[in-house]
Amino acid sequence: MSALGEVLVGLAILVGLAGTVVQVLPGNVLVLGAILVWAWVTGGAAWWVFAVAAVVVAVAETGQWLWAGRHLRRADVPWSTLAWGGAAGVVGFFVLPVVGLPLFFAGAVFLAELARRRDRAVAWRATVAALRAVGVTILVQLAGGLLAAVAWLVGLLVT
Repeated sequence: MSALGEVLVGLAILVGLAGTVVQVLPGNVLVLGAILVWAWVTGGAAWWVFAVAAVVVAVAETGQWLWAGRHLRRADVPWSTLAWGGAAGVVGFFVLPVVGLPLFFAGAVFLAELARRRDRAVAWRATVAALRAVGVTILVQLAGGLLAAVAWLVGLLVT
């Protein structure tokens, strides 16, 4: 692959890593897709790098669901509450770009839990638990994306 191609793959990986933090773009899908393109063009040992990156991303994606789910079950926050929060977050993103997503997500989770439990303190604790779970998923996804990017960098130096 040409130097320009490798720079473009690196930029796509950076955009993917940013997507894991911002949660608007499918971050690790972009990271893995960029590494796939690089492996396709480079060939040979680059496929081993892609395999390592794919395993790391798959473990991170699975781990984020298990870890966040366990956290939410302990706080007794149902998935339906998160669905309301997610839908409101998407609407919020377009109503108030960037800041609307977390604000509308937290507000919807609080209102859904307040309607379900009829206690503000309990609804607030559930909202905090949901926000922590989102934070955990972001960190786990970012760790997986970073490890995949490191695998690509090592592969880039070796091939």
